[in-house]
Amino acid sequence: MKLLLDTQILLQAAGQPERLSTAARKLLNDPGNDLLFSAASLWEIAIKRTLGREDFRVEPRLLRRGLLNNGYAELPVTSQHAVNIDGLPPLHKDPFDRLLLAQALSEGITIITGDPQLARYPGPVRKV
Repeated sequence: MKLLLDTQILLQAAGQPERLSTAARKLLNDPGNDLLFSAASLWEIAIKRTLGREDFRVEPRLLRRGLLNNGYAELPVTSQHAVNIDGLPPLHKDPFDRLLLAQALSEGITIITGDPQLARYPGPVRKV
């Protein structure tokens, strides 16, 4: 199964795996799953790091390199992903999460999240 990690799950997987739920660890450690990260997540991390957010202190270039070196695949943001955002119901205001969801829907992959707001969307969203 192809899994797109939301930004918080991605940060935990890369730097604080002990904070991952048991369900998340099981999915991430399953060799049958393909793990993907979005360029949108790195964009979010870079912006929030620049703003001085304590929970976004990781250096995005190092994170990207580490993810690629550990077998994660990068999902670029396309114009199709961007325009698919307008079809989403207004359940969640976070623009990065909405873009991640539009990517998952467009690509037919499952997004995994710990965010209860994002998990309210119908479709390929799995709360872990």
